[in-house]
Amino acid sequence: MASRKPMVAGNWKMNGSVELITTMADTLKNASNNKIDVLIFPPFPLLSKALEADIVAGSQTVSHEDAGAFTGEVDAKLVFELGCKYTLVGHSERRSIYGESNDVVALKFEKAQENKLIPILCVGESETQREQGLTESVVAEQLNVVIDKLGVAALVNSVIAYEPVWAIGTGKTASPKQAQEVHKFIRNKIAALDMSIAENITLLYGGSVNDQNSELLFAQADIDGGLIGGASLKPDAFLSICNSAQRNA
Repeated sequence: MASRKPMVAGNWKMNGSVELITTMADTLKNASNNKIDVLIFPPFPLLSKALEADIVAGSQTVSHEDAGAFTGEVDAKLVFELGCKYTLVGHSERRSIYGESNDVVALKFEKAQENKLIPILCVGESETQREQGLTESVVAEQLNVVIDKLGVAALVNSVIAYEPVWAIGTGKTASPKQAQEVHKFIRNKIAALDMSIAENITLLYGGSVNDQNSELLFAQADIDGGLIGGASLKPDAFLSICNSAQRNA
């Protein structure tokens, strides 16, 4: 019997402010519900403020190295000690802008778990790859590198977010049917290795999710919530998305 708990996670990227943390904390009091997990990924300087405001918060990335001479990087152990439970791993912007390879993403996934963080592994294809019919092969490769390195059991303490690159911040979004097809592919791929893990792992959709389309997206059988970008910077819209997840829990 599956025991997946829906999740709504807001990725603020390099946006936000102390004032927004305060407003979001007040708004999310109305989203307090043990049926779903709600969290945000603010810029690093705002993590402490978010945690102090009783917002569940996580890191947008962590280094695959331990503490040391790595200027500008962040240590997974320190993120955990700060009070965070989660980190994003392999977000498409980290892959495309900062050149993180599948191998580096797998190392970050491993480092997160070594330091008691739950990695949210981001996978997804570009618009060109989708047009070429490569969606499944691209997503499979991104998953395989982690599974081959760490074993399918490593997915037990993780979340997977499917985020088609062509739908991030573009206003485009996969239709509920398109998104469901890829989520089902991911779950079936994991099921071929371990049915229990596949049934219980939380799969998120990320790609221009907003308060207008979240209801239909979250109603899909294999979509357990969302990794929200721009709409997570608008407290009322984010609350509406959380309410959609609660209704579909």
